[in-house]
Amino acid sequence: MTEPATTAAEAAARLEAAFEAIRVERMADVPILNPALRVEAVGLRAWDGCWIGALVTPWFINLVALPGPGRWRSARDRESVGYAFPSGRFSFIAGSEPGLGSYHACSLFSPVLEFGDHETAREAARLAVESLFDPAMLGEGPERSLSRRDFLRGARRAEP
Repeated sequence: MTEPATTAAEAAARLEAAFEAIRVERMADVPILNPALRVEAVGLRAWDGCWIGALVTPWFINLVALPGPGRWRSARDRESVGYAFPSGRFSFIAGSEPGLGSYHACSLFSPVLEFGDHETAREAARLAVESLFDPAMLGEGPERSLSRRDFLRGARRAEP
C-alpha cells in the first residue's frame, strides 16, 4: 500500500509520474492520443480528507481524488464512489496504479482531440476544478445534483 501524499505538490508529482509511465508504456501507439497535450496534474487541493484536482493527459481530462491526510473511501477497481462538492454530487470510478496506489476518477473529456494546445486543456481542467467548489453551480434547490454534461456547460442555479 502506498502512503498518502502529505502535500498537494507531492500528490501531483506522484499522479504525473504514474500517468507519464502509462503514456510511455501502454499508450504510445494508441491513435486517439493528442500530440499537443502532455501529462499534468492541475489544481490539486485538500478536500474532505483527500486531494482533489484534475489530470490532463494526451488521451483524457479527468477529475481525480487521491488519498490525503484524512479518511479515504476504499473501493475495488471500477467501483463507483460518490463525492459531494458545493456544486453538487459526482460519481468517480476507483482505480489503482503502481507507484500511485488507489485513486478515483471522473471523466470530463475523452478523447481530447478537440484541444489544439496544452494551455487550453489545462485551462479547461482548472475551470472544472474551480467549478466543483462553486455553490452557484448547484442549480435549482439544494437537493438537485448536476449531470456532468450540465456541469461542463456551466449550468447555474436560477437567479431570483
